[in-house]
Amino acid sequence: MLKEYKTIKEAVGPLMLVEGVEGVKYDELVEIREEGGGIRRGKVLEINGDKALVQLFEGSSGLKISTARAAFLGRGIELGCADEMLGRVFDGFGRVIDGGSPIIAEKRININGEPINPAARDYPNEFIQTGISAIDGLNTLVRGQKLPVFSASGLPHANLAAQIARQAKVLKNDTKFAVVFAAIGITFEEADFFISDFKKTGAIDRAVVFVNLANDPAIERISTPRMALTCAEYLAFEKGMQVLVIMTDITNYAEALREVSAARKEVPGRRGYPGYLYTDLATIYERAGKIKGKEGSITQLPILTMPEDDKTHPIPDLTGYITEGQIILSRELNKKGIYPPIDVLPSLSRLKDKGIGAGTTRKDHADTMNQLFAAYANGKEAKELSAILGESALTETDIKFARFADEFEKEYVSQGANTNRDVAETLDIGWKLLKKLPRAELKRIREQYLAEFFDA
Repeated sequence: MLKEYKTIKEAVGPLMLVEGVEGVKYDELVEIREEGGGIRRGKVLEINGDKALVQLFEGSSGLKISTARAAFLGRGIELGCADEMLGRVFDGFGRVIDGGSPIIAEKRININGEPINPAARDYPNEFIQTGISAIDGLNTLVRGQKLPVFSASGLPHANLAAQIARQAKVLKNDTKFAVVFAAIGITFEEADFFISDFKKTGAIDRAVVFVNLANDPAIERISTPRMALTCAEYLAFEKGMQVLVIMTDITNYAEALREVSAARKEVPGRRGYPGYLYTDLATIYERAGKIKGKEGSITQLPILTMPEDDKTHPIPDLTGYITEGQIILSRELNKKGIYPPIDVLPSLSRLKDKGIGAGTTRKDHADTMNQLFAAYANGKEAKELSAILGESALTETDIKFARFADEFEKEYVSQGANTNRDVAETLDIGWKLLKKLPRAELKRIREQYLAEFFDA
């Protein structure tokens, strides 16, 4: 029998103070039982002697504290996991919201997870095909990696997230693949777009979707990515699946963290975010990876919108330190009508060379990747020079590079929201574009590959 406390002394906004408590732990779940039979839930934020500070999930509006009772449940927030989660939609607290029957849990897991022993981690080295050339060809995603997408307000990151969710796959045919999609603080229209897109394309069958709307409580926003990652860990390490976790939008998560921190009257750090923002983000991102001796893996693709398009803002800045690269979306390319508007030059996948080559993608992949980067960079420089001095100041080779840059954006980067290119098709498009440049300029490709692919 749970002990109930009638010593609720204060409730302000989402916070409540309960006095005279015994044996209560940080992060423990609390039920606030009202006189009329209603129940509100919360969790312990802070313990000071016999006082417990509780954060309410539903807020304290209309709560009569003189008659309410607080019961501490002795456990943290848990997610009931089972195979049948695939194809289902949940809210940020792990409750079914798709109209179907509740999940019968095989296992209940604390959503804060268990840290992975660094010595037990396996190195990410297997290619994941997203069907998007600018990622597969130039900034390759590998199994067990965390590769964020840096976007900006108004750019089509939602479309990109949905496209990757339905197209991504590990090339091994015998591998069980799943997508866990966490939508954090999004609008109802965005949520409807994701769910209807997954259902229309059949991607829902291999996906687990967690949806937290913009009008849901801030505390739910903080639990949503942890719910998604707990589900991913169950599928990966208990069921041996290769899991891709897509989380959008991490900026909304950080804003909720700032709101909770302000309510607790904590000393703010950069731009008002809590000083522990780096540590908190790390507890999410570091749950990606492979474990030695386990079949499954977790690969993360977090998406965040940079406030004011600022790469030095604390959220993208700290994310860049923790993760293995970044895919950057460009407002300039978006204005040109290029989709996806991935700016390949500042984008980076630090593990891109680990999952490509003979036996995984194709033997010429690394060389063509390096040459395409160099040629595009040369073309952009030539175009900038032309804008200042005029095209007459360019050499014949510079003009070819400038044209290459335009064609590269239109044919290689741009592919449309419904085009799913396999990696061989991406590499062939790259060669088609490189053939428009003088052979002598292709200095980053080995002679044997030039003979086989360029001269053919």
